[in-house]
Amino acid sequence: MNILLAEADEIVDGCLILTDRRAEHIVKVLRADVGDTVRVGVVNGSKGSGVIEAITPKHPRSVRLRIRLQETAHVMPPIDLILALARPIMMRRILSQATALGVGRFYCIHANRVEKSFWEASLLDPDGYGEHLQQGLEQAVDTRMPEVHFFRRFKPFVEDFLPTIDSEYHRKIIAHPDGNQTLGQVMTGVQGRVLLAIGPEGGWVEYEVDKFGDAGFVNCSLGERILKVDTAVVALHARISQLLELEKR
Repeated sequence: MNILLAEADEIVDGCLILTDRRAEHIVKVLRADVGDTVRVGVVNGSKGSGVIEAITPKHPRSVRLRIRLQETAHVMPPIDLILALARPIMMRRILSQATALGVGRFYCIHANRVEKSFWEASLLDPDGYGEHLQQGLEQAVDTRMPEVHFFRRFKPFVEDFLPTIDSEYHRKIIAHPDGNQTLGQVMTGVQGRVLLAIGPEGGWVEYEVDKFGDAGFVNCSLGERILKVDTAVVALHARISQLLELEKR
């Protein structure tokens, strides 16, 4: 936890009182004391610092902080992800790791090789996935919470929803082992937002690849090696981010 995140209504008259895992982190991990300063941010708001005014190091632990917020929130990251819904344990890793890397929106969708039982997971509730997004922000010292959207039917998502957001993106990419272009080729000249679609374990089926193609997505491969979904998300995000940075120079 590289930043303590709080909801705006938790801060009253410039004071934040913690009694949960955040207090435990200050006591047990940071080993902080009265007068010490820690990084603090408001979810979807500003960042700054908190000076410890009082601390109870034993159960029930509590910490009172005097908050000063002087840094504006980061701009929305330039990459959004379309994810075929993965197994809950893998989705937790993906949401946390991708949020740490920087994602503006997650579009979690159904696909042919997605098990229908995945849609019954508690992870799909805001309380279920929210903690994993927060862990990613805490790691990256960010406050901007990604948006998460779920679509249980593939065809309406591609045919009806995607056209409503099409104008937001400079490049739309579908990751597929049989892709005929590399990321370096498809990212040439891109300086706007990118929408990246990553399939389930076993990959997209031909129908899905074709439907994404009809929606203007470029079919792209990472190379000969086939990666697990959570590994592919990190590898693709890192490579696209690098290419976007090179285009800025």
